[in-house]
Amino acid sequence: MRNIRITTSFLLTSLLLLWSVAGFTPVTQLDTEALAGAGTSKVSSDLRAKVNNNTPGQIPVVFVTPSTPTASLQTAITSGGGYVKKSLKNVRELTATLPAAQVDKLSARTDVSYVALDRPVRKEGHLEVTTGADQARSYGNSTTGTINGAGIGIAILDSGVAPSHHSFIDGSASTTRIVANVSFLSSDTTTADPYGHGTHVASMAAGSDHVASGAYTGVAPKANIINVRVLDAQGAGTASEVVSAIDWCIANKTTYNIRVMNMSLGTTAVDSYQNDPLCLAVRRAVDAGIVVVVAAGNAGKDSNGQKIFGSIHSPGIEPSAITVGAANTFGTDTQSDDEVTTYSSRGPTRGFYTDALGIKHYDNLIKPDLIAPGNKIIAAESPNNAILASDPSLDTGFSNVAHKMMYMSGTSMASPAVAGAAALLLQRNPGLTPNMVKAILEYTANPLNNFNTLEQGAGLLNIEGAVRLAGLVRANLSSAPPALGAPLLTASAPAQTTNIAGESFQWGGGLIEKWNFISGTNLILKYQKIYGNSSVSTSGVLLSDGVLLSDGVLLSDGVLLSDGVLLSDGVLLSDGTTLANGTLQVLGITMSEGVLLSDGVLISDGVLLSDNVMSISAANTSMAQSVVKSGDSSGSCMNEVPDFTVDTTTTTSGTTKRK
Repeated sequence: MRNIRITTSFLLTSLLLLWSVAGFTPVTQLDTEALAGAGTSKVSSDLRAKVNNNTPGQIPVVFVTPSTPTASLQTAITSGGGYVKKSLKNVRELTATLPAAQVDKLSARTDVSYVALDRPVRKEGHLEVTTGADQARSYGNSTTGTINGAGIGIAILDSGVAPSHHSFIDGSASTTRIVANVSFLSSDTTTADPYGHGTHVASMAAGSDHVASGAYTGVAPKANIINVRVLDAQGAGTASEVVSAIDWCIANKTTYNIRVMNMSLGTTAVDSYQNDPLCLAVRRAVDAGIVVVVAAGNAGKDSNGQKIFGSIHSPGIEPSAITVGAANTFGTDTQSDDEVTTYSSRGPTRGFYTDALGIKHYDNLIKPDLIAPGNKIIAAESPNNAILASDPSLDTGFSNVAHKMMYMSGTSMASPAVAGAAALLLQRNPGLTPNMVKAILEYTANPLNNFNTLEQGAGLLNIEGAVRLAGLVRANLSSAPPALGAPLLTASAPAQTTNIAGESFQWGGGLIEKWNFISGTNLILKYQKIYGNSSVSTSGVLLSDGVLLSDGVLLSDGVLLSDGVLLSDGVLLSDGTTLANGTLQVLGITMSEGVLLSDGVLISDGVLLSDNVMSISAANTSMAQSVVKSGDSSGSCMNEVPDFTVDTTTTTSGTTKRK
């Protein structure tokens, strides 16, 4: 046994010597004294970077000590201009702040084993986790960095954004990410948010992780916000004001790098999208290279709680827009229990035009395009807003005015989640066209069981899959679109599954067309002309004599059309979504194949209603999607997390800083 011990000791010594020659420094738990004087090796890499950059001010650090932190160490810290926070004898650590110049000196002491940066610890927000945005953060490269929306401008066309809320402060600095403020209201030029809608929406798209340790982080927390006020203190506005705002965004696209526009507003759809001024303005924005995300509306049920189909609001009826319905996550991060909310507006679109004979022709497009979390969402609260005044129970009770959060529900909340997702895709691949962004979001969506295409579109938002796929798409689509059928990806096709909160699901693998659902791997393997700037992503299927045909000019071989049944006005609804086994099923009411629905009807829980039930309160009014104050009662979307963030005000500069 003695010989074995000697041999083992000899081998260990030899190994340590070889490690040393190779440049490695082995350290055991008890070998703390051997580190004395080796200051550099006892400093964490992120702290070393701050030391090398001579970072100004106090740096928060954690000292690991071989025994209870000594009084001598504490004295040395304070003598060097630092501050001791806590001496933790049970874990043998000491927390402090100190100047960068003191790090090496203090780390070289024999009563210090290691010094690390006191790194911020944050809770992943529910919105980040349930959409997969948290996973997508790491999908960047040396050019993009962390995928958080940095550098991308999101225009929020809404009731204004409260500039004082700390959800919009950039990092630990006092600089705001609201880079522009403009109002298009003739009667109120302030860009603050007295109504309370726009602030909530903006923080869902691009709120930081500052409040409550990141529990309410937005999807793109580093994106720039362009605050474009179009709604007054009661949440109302006019179509002309919104059109003017869209025109301004197009004109200022380059100045603020406006790549995404969010419109959590709408009005009852009357005109066909081909004539509707709001829709035409949205089309101009998309043609200019801006991804336009629009709330579907909150008219999915009547006063008796019955489902209504055909209630998509304008400009959500516009084919080039990404129209978003609302999902209820029931407060869980997994997607398997998610449902479409009862109030989320459903398709088909019912805008129409009247021909010379007085006959109405309805658009009947499949909408929404996809759904996202929108029920009982906690996000930023504008001070003294009108929504909260009407229902104080929506407040979460935070004491710091700049941190206050509140609940809201509706497709207005679902829309900015998708807008934030679009910003992440464009950060990962700036060359994506708006149509390509829309296609990626739809292709990677998670189709929910028991909900048809007119309720959920392509399915539930999946940011993890969307950013992963976006990173593989060729980068020059905007500047140099390839030929039809040319390779679309720069590498092999990705695995078409995503795991969120421990549960895996298969991507839907298809796109919403005007009247159908198309699928096939060629949608991501080969370039389709519908992805270009000069096309509309819903124009790849043509109707000829009652038969739907794939357009060989816009779509390559390998794209599949779902089987379906034509309705009287040319609408085709896909098999397996709204159609099953050749029959149209509407909430348990089965209509046999060959039954035609005439123009001028809406489908509602087995009841056929004429279009005049969709009354118009003001033909030229555009409103924030009516706030669903209580949301769906079956399940709370987000849990309240206490806010432990501390803010201090620096009087010398007059600016508010975080720590």
